[in-house]
Amino acid sequence: MKETTFALIKPNVMKKNKVGSIIEKFQSAGLEVSGVKMIKVSSKLCEKFYQEHKYKPFFPELVCFISSAPVIVLALTGLNAVSLVREIMGDTDPKKAKPGTLRFEYGDSVGENAVHGSDSLESAKRELDLFFLPGEIFIK
Repeated sequence: MKETTFALIKPNVMKKNKVGSIIEKFQSAGLEVSGVKMIKVSSKLCEKFYQEHKYKPFFPELVCFISSAPVIVLALTGLNAVSLVREIMGDTDPKKAKPGTLRFEYGDSVGENAVHGSDSLESAKRELDLFFLPGEIFIK
């Protein structure tokens, strides 16, 4: 099934100048970039984005990290896009991620694991709506 999902390239990858490598990995897997922006995430937007983690002990560190530098947000479209993006990203912990996955290649730690991807179609819709305005996603 053709789906559109959300991905975010985190500040540590931006600092390493590896954005193109990550986008190439998504495209090589058959995903279309149907929306892309470079933004600086405000603390307020970060709190909405990571609302499910709000009461966890690592939340303040997460907000600080994501808002520390610009990020790239992506709308990715393709067959089974949600599960495909998750497979390409790899395990949340870069030390446990399979070689060749984005988190294995570019992640520094569980907290600075290079990329975020929606875990369901429902999450994708919510996250896409947070970062993209109507008319900013272009699906062929």
